[in-house]
Amino acid sequence: MSAENEEKSAKKEDEEAENGGNEEEEGNNDDGDVATADAAGVDAPKKKKKKKKKKKKKASSSANGLTKGTPSNKAEGRMLDEGSFTDYYVAHGQTDPPSIPVIDLFRGEDDDDAARASLPLFPEGEIQEHPLESNSHRISSAELRQNERLASDLYSKLRHASEVHRQVRHAAQSFIKPGIKLVDMCERLEETNRALVREKGLERGIGFPTGCSLNHVAAHYTPNVGDDTVLAYDDVMKVDFGTQIDGRIIDCAWTVSFNPKYDPLLEAVKEATNAGIKAAGIDVRLCDVGESVQEVMESYEVELDGKTYPVKCIRNLNGHSIGPYQIHAGKSVPIVKCDDVTKMEENEIFAIETFGTTGRGYIVEDLECSHYMKNFHAPHVPLRLPRSKKLLGHINKTFGTLAFCRRWLERDDGGSLTVNGAKGRQEKYMGALKNLCDVGIVQSYPPLCDVKGSYTAQYEHTLILRPTCKEILSRGDDY
Repeated sequence: MSAENEEKSAKKEDEEAENGGNEEEEGNNDDGDVATADAAGVDAPKKKKKKKKKKKKKASSSANGLTKGTPSNKAEGRMLDEGSFTDYYVAHGQTDPPSIPVIDLFRGEDDDDAARASLPLFPEGEIQEHPLESNSHRISSAELRQNERLASDLYSKLRHASEVHRQVRHAAQSFIKPGIKLVDMCERLEETNRALVREKGLERGIGFPTGCSLNHVAAHYTPNVGDDTVLAYDDVMKVDFGTQIDGRIIDCAWTVSFNPKYDPLLEAVKEATNAGIKAAGIDVRLCDVGESVQEVMESYEVELDGKTYPVKCIRNLNGHSIGPYQIHAGKSVPIVKCDDVTKMEENEIFAIETFGTTGRGYIVEDLECSHYMKNFHAPHVPLRLPRSKKLLGHINKTFGTLAFCRRWLERDDGGSLTVNGAKGRQEKYMGALKNLCDVGIVQSYPPLCDVKGSYTAQYEHTLILRPTCKEILSRGDDY
């Protein structure tokens, strides 16, 4: 009897060791398999078989045929919210890495396709009440709720683009690490964006080039072809990219760093952006939003290499309103106190973005240009150069008035496989591009830089001022 008990006890210990190995595997520990097997005295084949059974048991099939899993890869990026998982999307039936178009995972409220009826609706963003006493009736108004039902198609497009952005950036947070080439990072992120939005030219696709501005460069930098810049441990990188559905653009950004010494800078900007979001609302003056941002931002300081720097707002960078196919639709949202008494209005869409710096708090254009965009109100100008006419035709059909970059022009598809096939590459285009800029049809957007040696950070969300509330469309579990 004693020997039998000992045998049962040993068997139980083996099973507990195997379960421990599975838990380590779920925690994304690449070396956990071998280490746990050795410690438990279990041979490798038996361990592998047990893992497969565990994974199969965890997966569940929904009524729409999607296999849903349990998120297990905890986000490791600095200043990402506690409880964020880079693979959160597997709970919605997405693969890891993500490859299924988001439209196959969710549906809009106006989607009357019976075959898609079992799909959940596109996730709603974070809901906040409008500030000001004059808006207190809005959250419970039946009349305003009816107005929102009439705008359900718009909300569905915005939420669709937002969910694409969330899934793409969560995937990017899993592979952005020191040592990665920025051009490889951008291309991997953009390919994921194209796949999840199911890119179709101007109908849906990337909203603008992936910004990956480093350190003193605050915005508008993406690698041109031949740029082999590598991300370093001590870099502070702003990742800013967009997704669009029928021209409805989601503009959202966060800051990546690996060295904890930059945490106060990142925290200052993240909290300042949240303060700007909280202050925004129907009938709110733009100057009041800027004052709220500045008050939070400039309450922080950061110590770098034994010297303490106050965190300053970059006063000549702003948030902005967004229109269909128009990333900057006319209203600027300041991030410092000013005298702009223009008010935010019902149904307007805004990108609330803030920039903090250890430098002088003022940026200038510098370095080689990569970002370009056709002017929304471009004049009709007779073009004499055949190359200019050809390039403008390509821009019109591929990008319209959405921003683009030189790297996309040099792709085989010229920026859109569905529009151009594999024959869209633009050759010897720089002279034509300069000509389009010179005559005012296209605008160049060079990198925006503070003083060398300084560090800048950015956080940004897109929101819509619905009649009853404001919806922070791009909010996720990460920031």
